Amino acid sequence: MLNRWPCALALLLMSFCTQSFAQSWPSKPIRVIVPYSPGSATDLIPRTIFAKVQEQLGQPIIVENRPGASSTIGTAAVAKAEPDGYTILVASSAYTIVPSTVANLPYDPLHDLSAVIPLANMANVLVISPAKGVRTVGEFVVAARAQHGSMNYVTIGEGSAAQLNSERFLRAAGFKAQPIPYKGSPAGLIDVMTGRVDFYFSPLLPALSLIRDGKLTALAVSSSERSPKLPNVPTTTEAGFPNSEYNFWFGVFAPAKTPRAIIQRLYEEISKAQHDPAVKEKLANLGGQPMPMTPTQFDQYVRKEIQQNAALVKTIGIKPQ
Repeated sequence: MLNRWPCALALLLMSFCTQSFAQSWPSKPIRVIVPYSPGSATDLIPRTIFAKVQEQLGQPIIVENRPGASSTIGTAAVAKAEPDGYTILVASSAYTIVPSTVANLPYDPLHDLSAVIPLANMANVLVISPAKGVRTVGEFVVAARAQHGSMNYVTIGEGSAAQLNSERFLRAAGFKAQPIPYKGSPAGLIDVMTGRVDFYFSPLLPALSLIRDGKLTALAVSSSERSPKLPNVPTTTEAGFPNSEYNFWFGVFAPAKTPRAIIQRLYEEISKAQHDPAVKEKLANLGGQPMPMTPTQFDQYVRKEIQQNAALVKTIGIKPQ
């Protein structure tokens, strides 16, 4: 019985030290690694939120872009960083795709990083040319089925969010279509407008002005909820196609051994910033929608999505490169 006292005392001291460390955090600048190029929504959304978090914490927060290798360079840097709360990651939903599409991944997405909080969800919108004369998703699916697989769609490379979004919808809607690769949204949107390509699950922002000008028809959004930017456009699930939902999100991760007290503090400070009226307005202007989840809920969501995307990638026949 007496032999247990040293172990109990050690555990108590460890707990005290962890709590003490977390209470003194942060005592120096924090680095936020964004594994994408500057200027995109993936970059602007974290900069908007962390500017407010910096104000709340009273310590500098340095947002650093480290693009390359399908986002794995920046992600690996955080996975291998000291788990002290001073190096964190902002990833997109691509985090749950690359485990199935990138060979020899330099980190383990299930064990090397801990989910903290989603920053925002961005709607993808199903757009077609107005010349097609189609006004609803149901009409579009009827027309697509009649073409017996000859339709095509825009994808930003094999295994991209645009491809997985489209393929999830194809399976829910019961028709086939061929992917046409593009380097970016602008070229893809032009070819949808002119009718060279049949459809595109486009990020909302680059398509929005074209939709409002009548140059594209928006049939549905693939997100869980309607976009405030297109309140009259249904989700694909609302339109009658269960299991077609696809969320394009951004979220915060920390090295896996980061003390839970620091994870919780990060969560609380970021959540507080998200609820600031000025931040909410800026996020809305960028097309960002709230995606409230606790660290545990977000971790479970990410793990489930990794499994879902692995199954979809295997069905499509994409080989890890």
